[in-house]
Amino acid sequence: MNKPLKFVASCRLPTEWGVFTMHGFEESPGGQEHIALTMGDFSDGKPVLARVHSECLTGDALFSQKCDCGPQLQAAMQAIQKEGRGVIVYLRQEGRGIGLINKIRAYQLQDQGLDTVEANVALGLPVDARDFTLAKHMFEYLGISEIRLLTNNPRKVEVLQNAGIHVSEHVPLQVGLNSENQSYLHTKAEKFGHWLDV
Repeated sequence: MNKPLKFVASCRLPTEWGVFTMHGFEESPGGQEHIALTMGDFSDGKPVLARVHSECLTGDALFSQKCDCGPQLQAAMQAIQKEGRGVIVYLRQEGRGIGLINKIRAYQLQDQGLDTVEANVALGLPVDARDFTLAKHMFEYLGISEIRLLTNNPRKVEVLQNAGIHVSEHVPLQVGLNSENQSYLHTKAEKFGHWLDV
């Protein structure tokens, strides 16, 4: 059986938080592209500080305050820099897997008072269509079998554990709270069970 992800190439990526190595992967079938950012050496077999991050163009690149995605990505890079060793798996699953245009449609409904779950349901879309099991193949390629996961999402821990990735610790990542996303974070805590103090 073919693996759903194929490694393509790696390169050096200097950033504000140090020099990472960027590894490119291609999904098969479909051709969707995903990346992993790594820093340091994983050959000692010890648990690796890791973040499995779903793409959020609005938060990661456009600095939207409607979510906490951009601050989480930056905080993960900073934590890895501080530790000198770690990995960020960046999955191209915009809007919890519904895509950018549907995310804009959902945002429009949120502007009218619906929460993130209600907006997706109103559009006939899944509440969360992400596939975190893709990360397993990236971890395998990188030689990582045990991680300390930077997350507030219990489902992410459960899915990765069920996929065969040993999550030895969940490391909280509570950043980016502001007046614009307070309701969004409350919904994540209330309806998705995220570990958040909101």
